[in-house]
Amino acid sequence: VASLMQVESSGINAEYGEMIDNHLLIRIIKVASIGLNKSHVGQLASDLLPHFKEINKKFGFNVCGEGGEFESLVTDCPLFAYKIQVDQSEKVCHSQDDMAPVWYEKFTAVSLVEKSGMKELSLRERLDFFTKQGS
Repeated sequence: VASLMQVESSGINAEYGEMIDNHLLIRIIKVASIGLNKSHVGQLASDLLPHFKEINKKFGFNVCGEGGEFESLVTDCPLFAYKIQVDQSEKVCHSQDDMAPVWYEKFTAVSLVEKSGMKELSLRERLDFFTKQGS
């Protein structure tokens, strides 16, 4: 999630939580850290946040993946006119390390799903609609 690249580490948890609270669907597409494994690939970050916080306490894991602990893909957010739908994928082992195995998700079929009423709006109109919803 590129918007976190310049955020101080003390604010990262709040920023990440805010993205999840604002309905960004963040899919974990690669893991490379102690405490993560094949089972975490393809899951939503919102579902994994409690686990991320737990391994942060145990191992100093960066909850936003800023040290390369994981990679993510935003598949939907309120500004998107279409959501990215993963129709079919497979999990691939890149490195079977005992401490921090590296797994990634290889997409074999994806599609765009139109979101009702959003296609007709310009990006500015979607942004205005979104900010009004948050007020």
